[in-house]
Amino acid sequence: MVLFLFGAIGLYFLDSIRVRELAVQAVERASARDDFQLLDQSVHINRLSLSRDGSGRWKIWRQYRFDYSFDGVVREQGFVIMLGKQLQAVVVSEPNRTLH
Repeated sequence: MVLFLFGAIGLYFLDSIRVRELAVQAVERASARDDFQLLDQSVHINRLSLSRDGSGRWKIWRQYRFDYSFDGVVREQGFVIMLGKQLQAVVVSEPNRTLH
């Protein structure tokens, strides 16, 4: 039983690493599309819970926090939400752009 428990914990951590990598890739794609810079090149787990997907199966819901900047000076916080290994959303604020 103890060996099974350690195996399950190990699989959870391996899965968490893979989902984190997918979250970083999603933020990098969003930064290229929306013209912002991902600072520190990383995301950090912010919230964790269980949620159902579209077909009613329970999955691990994760919210990661990351820092970004539109101008390279002002640091903002954004979030990426993953349900299992599926991207749900990348959340950033609108840039404060001056119109001339």
